[in-house]
Amino acid sequence: MAWYDEAVFYHIYPLGLTGAPKQNPYGEPIHRLNTLIPWISHVKEIGCNAIYIGPLFESVGHGYETTDYKKLDSRLGTNEDLTKFVAECHKQGIRVILDGVFNHTGRDFFAFRDIKQNKENSQYKDWYCNVNFWGNNSYNDGFSYQNWGGYDLLVKLNQRNPAVIDYICNVIRFWVSEFDIDGIRLDAADVLDFDYMKALRRVANEVKADFWLMGEVIHGNYSRWANNETLHSVTNYMLHKALYSAHNDHNYFEVAHTIKYVNDMAGSSLKLYSFVDNHDVERIYTKLSNKAHFVPVHVMLYTLPGIPSLYYGSEFGIEGKKERSSDDPLRPALNYENYKDAINTNPYTKLIAALGKIRRNTPALCYGEYKELELQTTHYAYARIMNGKQVIVTVNNADNDICMNLACGSSAEYVGALTGERVSASGGRINVRVQANSGEIWLPAELYNETFAPIKSIEIKKAPETVKVVEKEAKAEPIKAADEPKKDVPVRPEAPKAEPAPANEEEHPVEPISANLNKPYEDMSVEELQEAILDKMRKNGPVTAYMLGTVRENTHHGSLLTWVKSFN
Repeated sequence: MAWYDEAVFYHIYPLGLTGAPKQNPYGEPIHRLNTLIPWISHVKEIGCNAIYIGPLFESVGHGYETTDYKKLDSRLGTNEDLTKFVAECHKQGIRVILDGVFNHTGRDFFAFRDIKQNKENSQYKDWYCNVNFWGNNSYNDGFSYQNWGGYDLLVKLNQRNPAVIDYICNVIRFWVSEFDIDGIRLDAADVLDFDYMKALRRVANEVKADFWLMGEVIHGNYSRWANNETLHSVTNYMLHKALYSAHNDHNYFEVAHTIKYVNDMAGSSLKLYSFVDNHDVERIYTKLSNKAHFVPVHVMLYTLPGIPSLYYGSEFGIEGKKERSSDDPLRPALNYENYKDAINTNPYTKLIAALGKIRRNTPALCYGEYKELELQTTHYAYARIMNGKQVIVTVNNADNDICMNLACGSSAEYVGALTGERVSASGGRINVRVQANSGEIWLPAELYNETFAPIKSIEIKKAPETVKVVEKEAKAEPIKAADEPKKDVPVRPEAPKAEPAPANEEEHPVEPISANLNKPYEDMSVEELQEAILDKMRKNGPVTAYMLGTVRENTHHGSLLTWVKSFN
């Protein structure tokens, strides 16, 4: 058992939450990170015991085009501010992991600047992928290079260069010695070199006991990235998509199928990082067609297998919709003073705080075996079983109350942890009523105590108050980057949109495209890589509609390249 096995994360995008300007002037530090100190007690109060915060280090704009890995972004403050922030988190019993943007750097990073200045004579010319001094790029540097995601703003590191590996490993050591962090979330992990990740894992094992590596993975077989040699966990985008669409479509079969699919793929012992929204996807409140489904969605987030994460502000039920492909509306500035009493006044925050307390005090929700008890399109019941005791979860996406008769094991009485309702068992079964558009966590009476502080009513019908957003400061132009064309923030893909098939679905007819699958993968187009992946899938068994959807929806060349190479 490690601390992250029992973690409930609070995810902070600091440049957004603090209202920092979109462009970095590289001027005197502004100590905005210090404004997040009051949020730490809020994080603890709503039941979270870990914070994922980032990106944090000096960059040009949105944070993922790193300029200096060892210097806090001057828009946020100084290294001393970050040390103080982490220390205060630890003082309040909260672990901290940072964003590790180790796939690419910005163009202002020292190694890339040296290449711009010295061209072929640069000692760093092999630090990046496919640097070609006979080519050119969109910035007219007189040489070309491999970028990430089609953006020349993001220069892809050569992760097979020992000098690059040593440098990044030393960055991790520096972060631990300087800031005392507890782990790292690897950005774009699905396009990282596997040997590179193994080197990072060795450093993780070295720097601190239970140091956690979690990776951003959109598509593919999660166990390829999360195992004993590479990462401890990855983002569960499959479950993310299933949670909101199963409610919008009134189809809990999608969630149940996803749980089985991921379990078959990665194994029940792997704890994936679960979420319903983050800094790259629209807010859960925005995505839900019926806003009352906020309740069952979060009941499931906190009780299904995985490590739950809450994105800052979503505990208040705020909106967040992408506009003109911009992620800015997903990353608003919030003033803590406007929300410091939300746990008493905001029904969404009350629910999240109650779920956090239940999760933290119910080990079965962290370690218990998952067992499906009843499954219909509109209602769903499952158990988390530990030491012979069943914690039973019931959810309902219908507009009317639903009664369920469920197997409950040997306990004689169960208590609803959210409502405080008590039900007696008879013949190893319980009859429970689940309110419309709601959910409940039924604990054996012997595991329940009054510290759970039931909130009695969890029905949410009204819309939340309009989010009180802090007006961001005027956009400042970077001092150096006068030669840089303005580019939008890269938009990361959402999870697959295809509907998961029922567990017994027959092979989905897939008409192969015309593709030469014998040429090197690196030379293949996106469509050819998709076909190569499907070809390998067909050799392993039936290709379902869900599997087809995950392949067709992935149009990122680097991700597909890693995926196709991951097959045995």
